[in-house]
Amino acid sequence: MSEALQPHIPFLTSGSYPVRAGNTLRPLIDGENAFRRICEAVETARHSVWLTVAFIADLQMPDGRGQPFDVLDRAVARGLDVRVLFWRPNSDQYVTSTFGGTPANRETLRGRGSRFRVRWDRAPGKYCQHQKSWVIDAGHPSETAFVGGMNLTAKGMGSQGHAGGISRHDIYLEVTGPSAADVHHNFVQRWNEASERALSNGEWEDDGREALPFPKLLSRSHGSSLVQIQRQMPAGRYSDARPSPGGQPYAIADGERSILEQYIKAIDAARRSIYIENQALPVPEISIPLQAALERGVDIVFLAPAEPEPYVRQDRHSPEQKERFDRIAGLGGYENFLLAGIAAPNAEGQRSSIYVHSKMMLVDDGWATIGSCNLHPYSLFGNTEMNVTFWAPEVVRALRCSLLAEHLGQDTGTLDDRAALALYRRTATENRRRRDGGDTNWQGLAFRLDPAAYAD
Repeated sequence: MSEALQPHIPFLTSGSYPVRAGNTLRPLIDGENAFRRICEAVETARHSVWLTVAFIADLQMPDGRGQPFDVLDRAVARGLDVRVLFWRPNSDQYVTSTFGGTPANRETLRGRGSRFRVRWDRAPGKYCQHQKSWVIDAGHPSETAFVGGMNLTAKGMGSQGHAGGISRHDIYLEVTGPSAADVHHNFVQRWNEASERALSNGEWEDDGREALPFPKLLSRSHGSSLVQIQRQMPAGRYSDARPSPGGQPYAIADGERSILEQYIKAIDAARRSIYIENQALPVPEISIPLQAALERGVDIVFLAPAEPEPYVRQDRHSPEQKERFDRIAGLGGYENFLLAGIAAPNAEGQRSSIYVHSKMMLVDDGWATIGSCNLHPYSLFGNTEMNVTFWAPEVVRALRCSLLAEHLGQDTGTLDDRAALALYRRTATENRRRRDGGDTNWQGLAFRLDPAAYAD
C-alpha cells in the first residue's frame, strides 16, 4: 500500500497475520443478535463448523434452537465437520461455567450421543484460553468467521433482567473475506497442538493424532474493509510457525502481543476521539497513553461495568494494583474524559446496571478493534485472545451511531465523532444527577461514574 494511502492509525508490522483488503464486516451488538446470526450461519453451512470456547453453561440459543450442543449436533447430522476447542482449566484454577472434559462433561456428551469432535486445551499457569471464535466452511468459498467476547452462557445472551432491555452488553463481529482465512489458521494452529490431544480424556470423537492442514488459499475478496486479525498468545505454548496464506512465518513459540501493541499505537495516533468499551479498567500500559491523548485534546469516553465483579473490588485495595487505580483516577481530572456505566429500567420501575462485557475501541470514526481481549493483566500478559482490527470509516461510524443510539437513546448520525462524545458526556452527567436525586426518568442508559471511587 502506498504511503499516500496509509491511514493515520498505523498498521502493525509484527504479529502472525498481515493487514488484508477486501473484507466485509458485520458488527453484531448484544447476545440475541449475535447468536441468532451465528446460528443462521451454522444452519446454512455446507462443509464445516469450528469454534473455540472459553466458558459455556445454560445458554438457550434464540428462536427455540435449543442449547449450543443441539445446534452442533444438528450440524453433524447434516454431514458437516464440526470441531470444538474447549479450555481445560488447570487443577488449581477454581472457575465455573467451563466444559473442561471432566467425567461429568464426558457423560453429558455420551448421554446426548454427540458426535462432534472435541479437543481440550490448557493455558499456562493461572491464565485462560479466552478466545471466542467461530469459523464456518473453513477453506471454502462460503467461508465466514465470527470473533468477539460473548461466552456461551445465559449471561452471554444478556436478554433477561430488565423490563426495557438487556442485562449484559457485548459485541461480536462477522468477517467475510480474506481475513477469515486467518481465523481459520488460528484454529488449525491450536487444534493441532491442543495440549490434551494425546490423553485418553483429552479428546472426544477424535483420536488426537490427525493434524488439520493449514489454509493454502485466501477467501475471495468480499468487500472493501482493511482488516488485521491480532492475538495475544503465551510464549512456549504453540510452536508451528507456518504462515497463513500470503503471510510470513511467525515465531509463535515466542508468544504474540499484537493486540496490546495495536492498542498503544492507535491511542498514540488518535487525533479527535477514542471510544472504549471494556469489562476491565486499563493497566498502566494503556492508561498512560490515554492520558497523553487527553493532554493533546482527544475526547475519550470509557464505558465499563457500573457494578464491577468482586475481584475488581479486591484489586482496588491491593498494593500491587495501586498504580493502576491511581492512574484511572487521574484520567478523571480531564474535562474531555468520561467514565460511564449503563443501567436500564427494571420491572419495579427502578434502574438496574447492565454489565458491560464488550472489549472494543473506536478511534477517530475510522478505526476499531473488537474481540475477546480485556484491558486487565490476565488478557494482556497471559491469556490466549483474539481481536479483529479494522480500518473502515463507514463501518466504524455506523457502529458508533448504533452503540450511542442504544446507550443515549439519541440519534448521533448528524454529529461528527467529537460532537457525539460531547453529547455522551452531557447526557451521562445529567443522568448521574438524576440518579443521585432518586429520579429514574433518564435519557437513554448511560450515567457518569467517578474514576476516583470506582470499585471502592
